[in-house]
Amino acid sequence: MPASEHKSHPTTPKVKLYTHVEVEMIDASGESERLSFDIVPDEQADFYSGLLGEGTPLAQAILGQVAGGQARIQAGENCLVRILAVSPIEGNEAGEAAARRKAAAAEALKQAERTNAMIFASTVEGKWGEYDADGMMENWDKSSS
Repeated sequence: MPASEHKSHPTTPKVKLYTHVEVEMIDASGESERLSFDIVPDEQADFYSGLLGEGTPLAQAILGQVAGGQARIQAGENCLVRILAVSPIEGNEAGEAAARRKAAAAEALKQAERTNAMIFASTVEGKWGEYDADGMMENWDKSSS
């Protein structure tokens, strides 16, 4: 058949970075659980939001596989992973999750600094008297807004 007569066939999507994957996890007793997640770089991973880091044992076991493929992983016990579906990620959920984590970390740092200041103010008596912890917190809240 001449090359011009070859028809291009769409390629079956493989599990790779920035793909959405649906799997069935089957344990040694035959119990199964379905999971659905996006494969993302480790720094964007947030499993509870459906974002699985590419460096995790599960991701490593299924990378390069197509729907219908299988892999074995050690998840407390030997577990069979059956890949049910693979598709490209829609939108920018991974980037949004990374931004949410960064904002949460910044807020946690702000709270920790505030707590440290309160502890210091409530336990230290300075050369010129005690610190006013309540007044200090009011000023803290105004300056960090």
